[in-house]
Amino acid sequence: MDDNECRVCPPPSLPLVHLNPGQVLMTGKPTVVSTVLGSCVSVTMFNATRPFAAICHGMLPDCNGKGCSGCVEKLKYVDCSIIHMVRHFDKLDIDLRSVNVKLFGGAEVLQVGSATKQRTSVGKQNIEAAHKILSKIGITPSVTDIGGSTGRKILFYTHTGDVFLKRLKRQLSV
Repeated sequence: MDDNECRVCPPPSLPLVHLNPGQVLMTGKPTVVSTVLGSCVSVTMFNATRPFAAICHGMLPDCNGKGCSGCVEKLKYVDCSIIHMVRHFDKLDIDLRSVNVKLFGGAEVLQVGSATKQRTSVGKQNIEAAHKILSKIGITPSVTDIGGSTGRKILFYTHTGDVFLKRLKRQLSV
C-alpha cells in the first residue's frame, strides 16, 4: 500500500453519509457513516443476521425528563436517540441480544463552570446518559472509546459493524 493511500477510506462503491449532531441513521443497506465527535456521543448498533445497523450522534444527555415522547428535538438527546434506535430494532423484530453495540465520544472539550465551581462536563454527562439507558435496556457495549480531552472522527460500516476511529488534535483557543 502506498503511503498516500487511505487505509480506512470507504470503497468508491459504498455511499458515504455524514451524520450531523442530533441525527440518527438506520439502514439495511451497506453504507459508510462518518461523524465527528467532541463532547457528543455516538452509539452504533449492528445486527449481522438481518443485516441492519443504526448510529446516533447525541449532543446532550437527556430531554429533562420529558420521556422522549413529548420531546420536540428528541434525536439531539442521547437517551432519546438510543430509545429511538432500539424501538426501530424492536419493530423489525430483531432481538437486542443479537445486536452489537459500541459507544464513542464524550470528550471534555467544553469547559463547564468557573475555576472555583466545577460542574460535570457535557461529555461526562453524555457518557453517563448513554451507559444509563443502555444498562436499563440490558445492553453492554462491546467496545467503548469515551472521555478524554480530544475529539474523534469515526467511520461506521453499516454492513459489517466495523468502526474506524481517528483521534483529533486538540485545538486551543487563542
